[in-house]
Amino acid sequence: MSDMPYPSWMSFLRQCWQQYDVSPQTLVDLGCGTGSLSLPLAQAGLQVTGIDISSDMLAVAQDKSEELRKLSGFAKGGSVQWMEQDMREWLLSAPVDCVISFCDCLNYLTDEADIRLAMEKSYAGLRSGGLFIFDIHAPRQLVGYAESQPFVMDEQDISYIWTCDYDEARMEIEHHLSIFERQNVKGLDLYRKIEETHVQRAYPQEWMVDQLNACGFDILSVSADFTFEPPTQQSERLFFVARRP
Repeated sequence: MSDMPYPSWMSFLRQCWQQYDVSPQTLVDLGCGTGSLSLPLAQAGLQVTGIDISSDMLAVAQDKSEELRKLSGFAKGGSVQWMEQDMREWLLSAPVDCVISFCDCLNYLTDEADIRLAMEKSYAGLRSGGLFIFDIHAPRQLVGYAESQPFVMDEQDISYIWTCDYDEARMEIEHHLSIFERQNVKGLDLYRKIEETHVQRAYPQEWMVDQLNACGFDILSVSADFTFEPPTQQSERLFFVARRP
C-alpha cells in the first residue's frame, strides 16, 4: 500500500542499531510480505531472509527483487532470499544478527500461545547479542478503527469499502474489505469484486514484556509511534527492542 510508513520503519530500525551500537550483517524479516522492507535493507548491504506464510506475497517479492537486480542491484555484501514459512515455526540453518517484524504482523496471531511460539523461534534464530525488533498495534489503535469506520477509498483503478467488528473483551478486531478492481474485458470497463477478512488482536504491553522475558530476552526498550518515547494510553503503535543475551 502506498500510504504505509515504510520510511518511518526504516528510520526507526537504523536508530535502534545506532542507539544499541550494533551493525548487523544478517537479518530475518518476519512477515515480509512483498519485500517493501527486505529489499531496501538488502540494497544497503545486509544479507536478508524474508519469511512469509503467503506464497502470493512472496511471488510479488521475488518479481520485485529480480527487477531491482536488473536496475541497480544491491550494495556489496547485500542479498535477499525468500522463504515460505510460518512465523511460529520458522527455522534457518544458521543464527542471524537481527530479527524484525514490522507492519503489526504479530497482531495477526490471535492466540496467546502463538505469540509465545513466534518469540521462542525468534530467540532460537538469533545469535548471542542479536536483536529482536518488532511492533504491534496498541489496543487504542484497534478501538480507533472500530470508532472511525467505515473507511472508503475510491481511485480510478481500484476502490474499497472497509468495515470492522470489534470484540472489546478479547481486544480483537475483524476487518471486512470489499475491493473493486477495474479490469478491461473485451473493451469494456468492468470491476472485479474481491472479499477479504483480516483478524487482528491487541495485547497489553506488560503481557508482551512478560512473554519476552520468559523466552530469555533482555528488554532494551518499549516505545511508541516510531519514537523512543514511552507509550501512553493514546499510543497507536508499540515498538519493542529485545536482545538475546
